[in-house]
Amino acid sequence: MSQPTSHNTSPQETVAIAGLMRRLGAMVYDSLILMAVLMAYGSIALFVKYKIFQAPHIQGEKMELGLIGFVLMLVVIIGFYSFFWMRGGQTVGMKAWRLRLVNDQGLPVTLTQCITRCLFAWLSFALGGMGYLWCLVDRNGMAAHDHLSHTQVVVLPKPDKKKTKGQGSERG
Repeated sequence: MSQPTSHNTSPQETVAIAGLMRRLGAMVYDSLILMAVLMAYGSIALFVKYKIFQAPHIQGEKMELGLIGFVLMLVVIIGFYSFFWMRGGQTVGMKAWRLRLVNDQGLPVTLTQCITRCLFAWLSFALGGMGYLWCLVDRNGMAAHDHLSHTQVVVLPKPDKKKTKGQGSERG
């Protein structure tokens, strides 16, 4: 389903747009890391709200982040992805699945593209995954948020085993 697309990564290199299953695999990896980041954020945010700012709390009732805490949580999520995408185009999950996010010319993404992609990816997911499923019918294999953010997720070639074997075996 994914059609090769040439990028500016190398004059002779052709890469393919990532399919749905690879994208989902990377999302599972990233969701585990993001969950840990959000748990840390939530702990810090609740500590600041209830211990430092002394927000009222009834014993036995659940603590809430509130509107400001929720908005800051969204900033943390967008910051998480933007940090990785702008520093090499890969989150940890994307590295594991040999994926990279690039703009539609094959170059690194901008902060505006990262933010746009995060917002539209959320919408793609919220609409029952329809934006993600779009890559199954798109002629280039791109999801809806790829088009809307002018980005694409490409599959990186497998590393050359001959080069990696010889490089790490020498001892000095």
